[in-house]
Amino acid sequence: MHENYSFAVLTMSDKGSRGEREDTSGAYLQERLRKEGYILQSYQVIADNKQQIIDSLLDLVDMQKISLIVTTGGTGVSPSDITPEAMTQVIEKEIPGMAEAMRHASLAKTSRAMLSRGKVGIRKESLIINLPGSLKAVKENLEVVLPVIPHALEKILGGESDCGVV
Repeated sequence: MHENYSFAVLTMSDKGSRGEREDTSGAYLQERLRKEGYILQSYQVIADNKQQIIDSLLDLVDMQKISLIVTTGGTGVSPSDITPEAMTQVIEKEIPGMAEAMRHASLAKTSRAMLSRGKVGIRKESLIINLPGSLKAVKENLEVVLPVIPHALEKILGGESDCGVV
């Protein structure tokens, strides 16, 4: 269990932010991460607006000091998909292996996984993971990275355990 780690879910959806679409992905992430023992500190649904995404992420990290931030939505190639561009403005270190692992696992299920542009990165003592917007993709992608999240958080906080030991 990971009861020492707080988490936030940030959903990017124009329709969701206007109350025109139910956020099934955000609801799933809250339930699944709570089941893992993480403590929910924040849940927001915001529009696909670059500055709003940047401001929300900065608040979650810099002000609220949340350990794990999981975003859903805005990672594709449509004109409104700008989550990766916002992430570039926020993170201090990128963790490409986690994003690559999610795309690789998804590619085994659909060739459309090639269109996913989500990033994973660190800002200060927070891990930020971008997931696609669909519930199916969120479930598939989260399961890929879920086993490594505790170790990543431990290392981000300065833990000295060996990365080579499983």
